[in-house]
Order: sequence, then C-alpha cells, then structure tokens
Amino acid sequence: MDASSKTPAQIQVELLEPVGFQPFGDVIQAGEQPTMWINQGRCGRFHNLARLAFVRGHAGVSLFRSQPVELPHRLEMMERHPLGSQAFLPLSERPFLVIVAPDNDGAPGTPRAFVTEAGQGVNLLRNVWHGVLTPLHATSDFAVIDRIADDPNDPVQNLEEHWFEQPPMITGLEGRPDQHNT
Repeated sequence: MDASSKTPAQIQVELLEPVGFQPFGDVIQAGEQPTMWINQGRCGRFHNLARLAFVRGHAGVSLFRSQPVELPHRLEMMERHPLGSQAFLPLSERPFLVIVAPDNDGAPGTPRAFVTEAGQGVNLLRNVWHGVLTPLHATSDFAVIDRIADDPNDPVQNLEEHWFEQPPMITGLEGRPDQHNT
C-alpha cells in the first residue's frame, strides 16, 4: 500500500523537545550548565550534542540560505540521506520548522512537525525522512554539517525523495491562535 494514502490531511506543529524528537535525531542547544569549562575558564563548552554519522565520505560545513514558509504549509515532498546525518544550526534567532517521519517500508510514515525556539538547532540521523529546510517569517541562514562525498563521481546516491500524492498541510500550534505563522 502506498504510504501517502495513510498520511493525515493535517499535521499539527509541536514544540521541539529532546525527548519527542529523539527517534529522528538530536536537539542541539545549550543547557543550563556547560559540560566543561575551557579557554582559561572563560568559555563553557556544551560537549558532543549530536550523533553525527557518515559513510563513504567526510563531514563538511556549508552555509545554506533558505526562503521562508508560512503556515499552513503544504508538505509536498520528503527526503532522506542514507549515507550521512545532517545538522542544521540557525545563524539567527528566528524559528524554523523541522518536519520528520518514521520509515514505513521505504516511504515516509506519518509526518511530525516541530517548531524550534531561539537557540535550537537539530541533527537529523542517517536515513530519517525529513522535509526541506523551512524557516518561518524571513529568509534565514544556517550552518549545516553533513556528508561530503570523498569521490564526486561516486555512483552511490545520498538522496532519496518521496513526493506525496495528497500533500498534507502543516498547521500552527494547537491552542495558540497567535501562532498562525508560529
């Protein structure tokens, strides 16, 4: 059965919290206290916040600039990267949506949508279905840590896409009418 036929017509946005997001990746944010102090005690280090993993390549740092979306937002496509995780670190305080789904026999299962708060980034684990980068309110820049192929002619693809036959709509936070654009 086509996984898209089971996709709900609407998906409610949730607040991004580490426990709820754990099956899909890591919430990257500073905690109350640093893991350790470095640089002569002047710098708090929040250590090892993401489970980065790369196959047939190495970690690279890129900058992405993405156009904003408004809610409700039509989720037309999801993608995944079987050979590497992806970490997205916003370079502004603006929120963005993180849309993810479990795997359902090679296609996305029921999507979930999370909205970040200021200071939060995410790491998407290898092979996790996710929507494209979706900042809210304004064009936004992100530092991205992901897999760079060692051989640009490597025939193994690190991108799979799934287009929904009936795209679901991502709606605002439940009970927060002031958050129609989150």
